[in-house]
Amino acid sequence: MTGHIGRREFITLLGGAAVAWPLAARAQQAAMPVVGFLSSASPDLYSDRLRTFRQGLKEAGYIEGQNVEIEYRWAEGQNDRLPTLADQLVHRQVNVIVAAGGTPSALAAKAATTTIPIVFGVAVDPVEVGLVASLNRPGGNLTGVTNLNAEVGPKRLELLHELLPRVTIIGVLIDPTGPALAEAFSRELQAPARTLGLQMHVLYASTERDFETVFATLVQLGAGALIIGPGTFFTARSEQLAALTVRHALPAIFQYRPFVAAGGLLSYGGDEVEYYHLVGIYAGRILKGEKPAELPVQQSTKVELLINLKTANALGLTVPLPLLARADEVIE
Repeated sequence: MTGHIGRREFITLLGGAAVAWPLAARAQQAAMPVVGFLSSASPDLYSDRLRTFRQGLKEAGYIEGQNVEIEYRWAEGQNDRLPTLADQLVHRQVNVIVAAGGTPSALAAKAATTTIPIVFGVAVDPVEVGLVASLNRPGGNLTGVTNLNAEVGPKRLELLHELLPRVTIIGVLIDPTGPALAEAFSRELQAPARTLGLQMHVLYASTERDFETVFATLVQLGAGALIIGPGTFFTARSEQLAALTVRHALPAIFQYRPFVAAGGLLSYGGDEVEYYHLVGIYAGRILKGEKPAELPVQQSTKVELLINLKTANALGLTVPLPLLARADEVIE
């Protein structure tokens, strides 16, 4: 019976088509490059960073779910989990790892692979902590962006001193689980503290339980101000730290806007939007075939000064006019 398909042959053909479609879909999915996103924080605290990171990827030609897949690994504030999470991304054979949890995530990714390209975002000199050979020619499988948040530590000290010239005892809060960043930040502050005649006390916190002890110690020491060091653990708890500084009537400076928006006195640091935008662009360029060894480490040089005038008034502080004039934003 020419031109006529029997019932049995039709079912066989239909079955073959049913198998072929999923295979084709899987093949298309398998061809989609995968970005491994490694962070020491949690997703709800990274919404702004993720938005700007995806924008950078998009500018490089990649849109999540369309022509690139992103595998997320969140350490939820526990830096000791980062090596395991980095190993998972290596086992997953991602095309590039974005170490988006600062220096601890970058070091964990570097230890996990010498072959998969890594794009980092750090607040320290990446040469000094051993991530790259040089800023211009990184060598190896890493490159990325630095936002100078460790280097601008002395400027935070100067800003506090300008606002509080009579204060002689200052506390510095550090997260010891990121030793490379903590040591770099503390070291940068020592010389300017001596120059300004300030007594500096370094205190440590790596869990929320440590906060009450830290603030009790600051009161005992007679500290008149506090500098909160960089790091994703503190960034993730900006609002909580702001509330503690308000409750203890302690003038404090941190690096990002959410701290000041939540009632903290001052923030001075790199622009998160620019920072993660650059990380996204680099991840996209590497997906297109560029080698991290040949991509210079970029410096996100834009910094912002924010002042919460309402908090200053509540603390009985008069903000000098020159300082107000230099602020990028004043919250009243």
